[in-house]
This record gives sequence, structure tokens and C-alpha cells, in this order.
Amino acid sequence: MTQPVIYTRIPGSDPQLVAEAAQHGVADLHEALGAAGGRMALMSPRMRPLNPGLRIAGPAVTAYNYPGDNLMMHKALSMIEEGQVLVTTNGGGTQGALWGELAATFARNRRVGGVIVHGSIRDTDVLTEMRFPVWATDISPCHPEKGAAGAVNVPIVCDGVMVHPGDIVVADSDGVLVIPRDRLRAAVEGARSRKAKENEIKQKIAAGQSLFEIANMQSALDATGIEVREGSWAQDQAGRA
Repeated sequence: MTQPVIYTRIPGSDPQLVAEAAQHGVADLHEALGAAGGRMALMSPRMRPLNPGLRIAGPAVTAYNYPGDNLMMHKALSMIEEGQVLVTTNGGGTQGALWGELAATFARNRRVGGVIVHGSIRDTDVLTEMRFPVWATDISPCHPEKGAAGAVNVPIVCDGVMVHPGDIVVADSDGVLVIPRDRLRAAVEGARSRKAKENEIKQKIAAGQSLFEIANMQSALDATGIEVREGSWAQDQAGRA
């Protein structure tokens, strides 16, 4: 991006895949993206839900705001469609809250999927009562200006993750994951397979097996070369006295 710009549309994705992504947890989808891809798609533990227990999945509408200003967030919010997820950042600064009660009221009426805020939110008591799906890195009542240029629906970096317009944002109590559009099918299919495997493991646990046995962790333990001593640490120390 070389200049302030606003795009009015984002690329689409298969709505059935998006709906299925919403049925899987962030952890399973994260694992399905692979060791490297999953880490690059996962926002940091700073990005926390205001209302734990909620889960969302939807295409990203992005907004980059000048620090201390949230005009671009409001422009993006005015164009957002039902089920889409607003991803907004000011670079992560706490000056000028990016989100609050009135924005959430409008978003709920528009049936927005949720909002991801790399920066501050405010009016958190009311937002908690509303149970609106919002994840944020900070809370501050600091006044935001509305007069600076930025960008809407361009690639942005949100809490360390590159987010392209139309990428699928999945969030739950564990955190926030951004799935590139071209990886959505693989992520969903991988999460589906993981869930099936975990169901098999649960059946084995119910039958009396331990996770250590089921996952054959003894082989991994043997490979470390660690010494296993029969008895207790206290007995061992007493024998050395």
C-alpha cells in the first residue's frame, strides 16, 4: 500500500466451508494448518475474548487506523455485511479506543460475525452484558479522534498476523486464528480428521487406557535416554547418606 485507500469489496469463500470452520475449535484448525503455517496464522495470547465461551468464523473485513483515530474502523463498519468479521488495528497502541458500545450496537443490528481489535476497546461492562463477540489486546477509555486517513480492505498486520481481506477469521476462548482463503478447505478437512481421531481416543480412555499408552509415548521417552529409577526421590537420597 503506497497511499490511503478504501476498497468496498472482499473476495468470497465457500459458505459451507466457513460454516464448518465455525464448528471446529481454534486449536484443531491451528494444528491442521501445520507446524509453521499454524503458528503464522495464530495471534498472540494478548488477543483475548471479552466474553469467553463465544465462537465465531467469518471472512475478514480489514481496517488500518492512524494511532489515536478510528475513522477507518467506522468506514469499514458502515460497509460490512452479515456474518463478516471486522479486523481492525492501529498498530496495537492504546491511544484512542477503536471499539465501544455504539459500534457494537450497530454491528449487532447488522448481524456482524464479530470484531478483532489490535488496540483498545472501551465500554466493556456494557459489551459484556451484550455478549457481543469481541477480541482485543487492550482496554482503555481513551478518546478516539475521527479525522485521519488509513486504509480499508487491504492486507494488514493484526497482532503479528498478516490478514488479507476475505481470509477466514476463527476465534474462540483459546484465541484468534486467521486462515488464508486458499488454505480453508485443507484446514477444515484436517480439523475434521483430528476430531474423528480424538473421538476414537476418548473411546479408548473410556475403556481404561491412558494417553501415555494410546500415543505410544514410551517410545518417545526411551529416545530421550532419561533414567528411570524404581522407588522415590526420598529413598534415593536416604541411600546416598
